[in-house]
Amino acid sequence: MRYLDSILAQGVVSGKRHHVHLSADITTASSVGQHYGKSIVLRIDSASMAEQGHTIFLSDNSVWLV
Repeated sequence: MRYLDSILAQGVVSGKRHHVHLSADITTASSVGQHYGKSIVLRIDSASMAEQGHTIFLSDNSVWLV
């Protein structure tokens, strides 16, 4: 919740981290989001991101990173 306004204004950015973490489905995204309070799930057009040259990959611990 606390970053929603920033995300809507600037898009999803990594900030001080190396990557942005993505979830493959709504259930997983909701579960992960609840660790930090009320969860909000945003649908990301990852196919469009890949077409624009962003690298999206699955980490060794099965987390999608971009």
